[in-house]
Amino acid sequence: MVKSAGRSARASVWLEEKARRGSRGGQPSGLDRERITTVSVRLLDAEGLAKFSMRRLAAELNVTAMSLYWYVDTKDDLLELALDAAFGELRLPDPDAEAEDWREQLRGLAAEYRALLVRHPWLSPLAGRYLNIGPNSLAFSRVVQRVIRRAGLPAHGVTGAISAVFQFVYGYGTIEAHFSARIADTGLSADEYHEQAMAMVAEAPQTAEAVEEAKDLLAARGGDTVAEMLDRDFTFALDLLIAGIEAMVSRG
Repeated sequence: MVKSAGRSARASVWLEEKARRGSRGGQPSGLDRERITTVSVRLLDAEGLAKFSMRRLAAELNVTAMSLYWYVDTKDDLLELALDAAFGELRLPDPDAEAEDWREQLRGLAAEYRALLVRHPWLSPLAGRYLNIGPNSLAFSRVVQRVIRRAGLPAHGVTGAISAVFQFVYGYGTIEAHFSARIADTGLSADEYHEQAMAMVAEAPQTAEAVEEAKDLLAARGGDTVAEMLDRDFTFALDLLIAGIEAMVSRG
C-alpha cells in the first residue's frame, strides 16, 4: 500500500527534494536518481502499482532497500518521480506557432495524453494523488493552457475548458487501459474478446433486450476493429468538446 497518510499539502519530492550526495559514504556504485526512476517506471509497467515496493525495486537494481533512501525519503517520492518521468514522454506542440490551428494542437495533446494513460495504466491512480508539479507535468500543463487561451475564451472560461477536455481524456484513457488489461488476462486479441463478449450478452436474457435496443447505434458506430471503434468514439467526443469551446467563444 502506498504510504501517503500524514503528508501535508506541501509534501512533494519537488518541494522537499533531498540534496544530491556524492559517491562517498557507502553510496551504491552506478546508482542515481535517474536510473532509479527509469527502473521504477519499468517495474510499474510490468507488474502494476499494487506490487510496487522499495524492496522489489531494490532487488531489481541489485542493491539493498536502504540504499534507495540515499536518494528519496519515501515510496511516495519514487512514485512522484515515476509519474513525472511518464509525462516526459508527451510530445508537445509549440503553442506560439501562429501558423498552427489551436484546434489541431488541442487534438494532438488530447491524443498524446490518452495514449500515455493506456501505455501506463498505473498513471491514472497517481495523477490526482500528488501535487504533480514536476517539470514534465508543468510543461504539459503550460502548453495546454496556452493552446486553450488561443481559442479566444474569456479568462474565466479557460480552466473550465481545460477541465472539460482533459478530464474527458483522463476518463476515456483510464477505462481503455482497464479494458486492455482485462483483454490481456484472457490471452485473446481485442477483436476476439469483443466478438465473444457481444455474442454472450446478446444471448443472455438479462442483457439481450438492451443489446437489441442499441443495435442500430452499434451498427452506425462503424469500425471494423475494436481499435477503430475506440478511435472513432474518442475523435467524435473530442470534436463535440471543441465545438463547445467554439460556441462559447462565439457567445462572447
